[in-house]
Amino acid sequence: MTATAQASSLISNGSFEAGSFDGASFDTIHAGNPAISGWTVGGDSVDWIGSYWQPQDGNRSIDLAGNAPGTISQSFATALGQTYLVQYWMAGNPDGAPTVKNLNADVIVDVSAASFNDTGFTKSNMGWTLKSFSFVANGTTSTLTFVDTDTGPYGPALDNVSVTAVPEASTWAMMILGFLGIGFMAYRRKSSASVLRFA
Repeated sequence: MTATAQASSLISNGSFEAGSFDGASFDTIHAGNPAISGWTVGGDSVDWIGSYWQPQDGNRSIDLAGNAPGTISQSFATALGQTYLVQYWMAGNPDGAPTVKNLNADVIVDVSAASFNDTGFTKSNMGWTLKSFSFVANGTTSTLTFVDTDTGPYGPALDNVSVTAVPEASTWAMMILGFLGIGFMAYRRKSSASVLRFA
């Protein structure tokens, strides 16, 4: 994710860096524990990963299965009828089955299923893959929830989550016209500067 995307994201602590982290390797965070700033843990538990494996961004990430499958969610302000883009990076805990890790990313009534095959990947080479989907807000507050849909303690891995507003077509048109105008003015200045004048 670019610095611009991070700056404009409606999600706070999208890379799970902030909070009360107790272990250098990982912490198991049970449902209701507010340790991860900005996020709510549900289901059974999640593992908040530190040095245990390679993160996609920063120093920490999430295994959506702690002792058993869990969920993690965050609510954020939205505008009614506005389209938003959700982006996140997915991998899988390589320590055990299933080989293909599965999750659902839910916003409102929209559910986006994603999977990751961890064959050939290791804790030092997690194979992080960018996933994305869009949704249209039906209110002034929306909640993004990631759900481990497998069983067992070796879950899908999650990092670098963002939600950004998608510009409307009219906004894109104005931006394109603006870029064209800037390019035309630069061309005119260049053309004028290259004209040779003789006395």
